[in-house]
Amino acid sequence: MDSLVRWNPWRELDRLERTASRLLERDWLEPFFESTGSLFGPTVDMYETDDSVVVKAVVPGVKPENLDIKLVGNSLTIRGEVKEEEESKGRNYLRRERRYGSFCRTLSVPDVDADKATAEYENGVLTLTLPKSEAVKPKTIEVKVK
Repeated sequence: MDSLVRWNPWRELDRLERTASRLLERDWLEPFFESTGSLFGPTVDMYETDDSVVVKAVVPGVKPENLDIKLVGNSLTIRGEVKEEEESKGRNYLRRERRYGSFCRTLSVPDVDADKATAEYENGVLTLTLPKSEAVKPKTIEVKVK
């Protein structure tokens, strides 16, 4: 025979709190914070062709001279800074969504030839072309018939 359990509204709140805590755990948020602890960073598309790896990073408002790109081993790091154009003292903002400050994004890339890498910046999009090293390029092996 089943027993009756008295309804306790606090039990429902406790369950809601545990669910919210699990939702906000650091592991789930890690892709957004990357290595800087900041949500401010470029969104990136990365794809490969037969000869190179191409990285496109959206960095609107960043001047090319404020970008720093480093390739060490298999780690590509894009750093930059967006500076506020004007002082904001005395302004009563109704909405402020644009972000200012520095950012950093680190990505893993396959073996590439850093000496032949190129970077282009157009309309707020940074395009990095990283030629693959000879060791990782696919090789075709011809089959000989006897």
